[in-house]
Amino acid sequence: MLQIYCPYCEEHRQECEFHFKGQAHIKRPEDPDNCDDKTWGDYLYFRENIRGVHDEMWVHALGCRKFFNVTRNTVSYEIHGSYKLGETPVREGDQ
Repeated sequence: MLQIYCPYCEEHRQECEFHFKGQAHIKRPEDPDNCDDKTWGDYLYFRENIRGVHDEMWVHALGCRKFFNVTRNTVSYEIHGSYKLGETPVREGDQ
């Protein structure tokens, strides 16, 4: 079982306390009322399916109930870190 660090509770908890909510950092169209169907459909339904390090959105459903992001390797399931919404992840090699 994964141990996920909640940046709000500031502690590691078991994966069963959390729910996966999808890919992180999805940019909403700036003017949704005037965008074409393809742009809106891409925003709603199409997500990257990355093999490797990926940013995901999770919610601490059985804890503080807040949303946050997790950087995780989708091949090895290794968690590289977690951070609050609105923050930028720091990856290996970034300065």
